[in-house]
Amino acid sequence: MLVRGLIREGAEVQVVMTEAAQQFITPLTLATLSKRPVLTHFVADIQQGVWNNHVELGLWADLLLIAPASAHTLAKLVTGLGDDLLSAVYLSARCPVAVAPAMDLDMYQHASTQRNLQSLQEIGHLVLAAEEGELASGLSGVGRMMEPDTIVRTIARYFQDSRSLAGKKVLITAGPTQEPIDPVRYLSNASSGKMGYALAEEAAQRGAEVTLISGPVQQRARHPAITTVSVRTAQEMFEATEHAFPSADLIIYAAAVADYTPDVKHTQKLKKASDKHQLTLTKTIDIAQTLSQEKKKHQRTIGFALETEKERTHAAAKLKKKRLDMIVLNSLNDPNAGFGYDTNQIDILTKNSSEFTSFPLKDKRLVAVDIFRTIIEELY
Repeated sequence: MLVRGLIREGAEVQVVMTEAAQQFITPLTLATLSKRPVLTHFVADIQQGVWNNHVELGLWADLLLIAPASAHTLAKLVTGLGDDLLSAVYLSARCPVAVAPAMDLDMYQHASTQRNLQSLQEIGHLVLAAEEGELASGLSGVGRMMEPDTIVRTIARYFQDSRSLAGKKVLITAGPTQEPIDPVRYLSNASSGKMGYALAEEAAQRGAEVTLISGPVQQRARHPAITTVSVRTAQEMFEATEHAFPSADLIIYAAAVADYTPDVKHTQKLKKASDKHQLTLTKTIDIAQTLSQEKKKHQRTIGFALETEKERTHAAAKLKKKRLDMIVLNSLNDPNAGFGYDTNQIDILTKNSSEFTSFPLKDKRLVAVDIFRTIIEELY
């Protein structure tokens, strides 16, 4: 059904099978459906010296879909083993990779499998999450491969999304800033930068040229279309953002910029001379509000609001005050959302809407997908 569905959508399908896969379905069946010979081994004809070139296969594909992906196959992908044709094609592929895990529920829930799935997501692969249902063991639970029709729809949507920002220049700010008190102390916040970096990766996957202005974080942008500009202070972030702003089509202010900075930056480490020490602070420049004065007609600006009370009221006010086209609301009252977590729960309000749209708690990479889909559907 999966091969048939992909061909129905206009895809060219080349099937590569492992030895284990051939125990469930014959190569002849899939060759008939795909209208191409199924490839199973490195050597196609030992007498004639014909071999299946895994490098050419990796370059030919626009997407490498591994379905079903067993626990064994997932482990091989993560560790980089290349002991059969499929794994060699995977290691040679320059295209996006999608995996559809399928196994018994205990294997799927095992910490090793979950860690491998997370590793694949972290390097940018599309993981088509297993579904709940009856399994080969006779048990019922999560581990069943995503339904073929759902996989086909997901892949079709993926290719639509991958072209949605082609030719666009996207500017994103991410992470915290650090406002120095002396050479060893500073004022900052708990932002990890995970949301901003997820947005940068998603924008690049959609064909955009991305400039990422980042405060000090442990994250690293992997996509070659992302140019990272590292800054430390709020002033440095403003200057870098101001420089990149005129050429950007879409600007996303995802950084947690310090609202205040110390009046005096001491050149020597302060000594603990008394029971109390007073800092005098000055408000930093509001990057989004300041640059809104330079906003051109074709530009779209997106802001974030992290709130603890009257969340929607404060977020709506920020949308209007900073002349934003859309605002993404986080609440620190939502469990497992906000600073430091891999997950987030958001509400979105656009300038053309009177109501927020709520999204469930998700991995931040999937939150980035929701944000960009809303941008494309509502602002372009």
